[in-house]
Amino acid sequence: MSGVSANTAVPRSLVWTTDYDVLPADHVVERRDGYLMVRSPGNPAHWWGNLLLFDDAPGPGDGARWERLFELEFGQEPGVEHVTLAWDRVDGALGSAREEFVSREYELDEVVGLVAEPGELRMHPRANREVSIRELDPLPGRDQDLWDQAIELQVASRDEHLIEEVYREFIGRRLQDLRALFRAGRGAWYVATYPGDEVVAACGIVVTGERGRFQAVDTAAAYRRRGISSRLVVEAAGRAAGGGVSRFVIAAEPDYHALGLYESLGFQRLERVAGVCRAPHHP
Repeated sequence: MSGVSANTAVPRSLVWTTDYDVLPADHVVERRDGYLMVRSPGNPAHWWGNLLLFDDAPGPGDGARWERLFELEFGQEPGVEHVTLAWDRVDGALGSAREEFVSREYELDEVVGLVAEPGELRMHPRANREVSIRELDPLPGRDQDLWDQAIELQVASRDEHLIEEVYREFIGRRLQDLRALFRAGRGAWYVATYPGDEVVAACGIVVTGERGRFQAVDTAAAYRRRGISSRLVVEAAGRAAGGGVSRFVIAAEPDYHALGLYESLGFQRLERVAGVCRAPHHP
C-alpha cells in the first residue's frame, strides 16, 4: 500500500489527469494496489479533490470494499466528510456502480471529455461582439470586485441541492487556490463584462505543460443564448495558446446543454468517465 514514484501515479484518462492539474499545488497523487489516492490537504471539503481513483469499474461487492479503503486513507482527516470513488475507464463503463453505490445514497457522476487543438477552434458565427473579454489579475487585492462577481456567478449556477453559503465558501477557496496557480504562470481566469464592469460570463484555463484544462464555464441566466460563452471560450483559448498550450480539454455532463456548443467551436468528444460521491449530511 505504499506510494511509488510520481510518474506511475498518472491516470490513463486525460479527463482525470487534467482534473488533478487544476488541484492546489500541494495536492498529492499516490499509487496504491489497484487505485490512485488523490488528496488536497489544504481543502479537505473538496469532494473531487480528495478521492480514490480505481483502475477499473466496480464489480459486485466492491461497494463495501472501496468504502473501507476510503476510510483507511481519509478516516483520520476531520475535514473529509464525503466519500468520492471513481474509476479510470475512458469508455463510460459503469460496472456495478448503480447496484453498489447509487442504491445507497451515492450520486453517479458521468462526464464527457472533449479536446481541441488551437488550430481546430473556430469562432461561432453568432459570437457576441458587444461584451469585453478580460483576463483577471491574480495578485491579492487586484480586480477584487470582478473576482467576487465570478464567485457569485458560480454560486448562482450551482446545483439546487447544494447549500448556498457552504458552496460560496467552497468556491471562494477554490478560486484562491487557482489564483495561486495563475500567479505561478499556469493559466488565467477570464470574464466577459457587459455593460461596464458587470461580469456576465466567466471561465478559467489551467495550464500544465502544453495542455490547458477549462474550468467553470458559466453564463449569467439573463445573458444566456446570446453568443457570449462561445466568444469567451474561443478567445480565452486563443490567449492561452499564445502561451504555448497545444491541446485544450473541457469536461461536461452528458446531458449538458453546452455539449453541442463546444462541438460547434471545434471540440471533439474523446472520453466518457464516471465516479460516485456521497455528500456530507448537513442539517
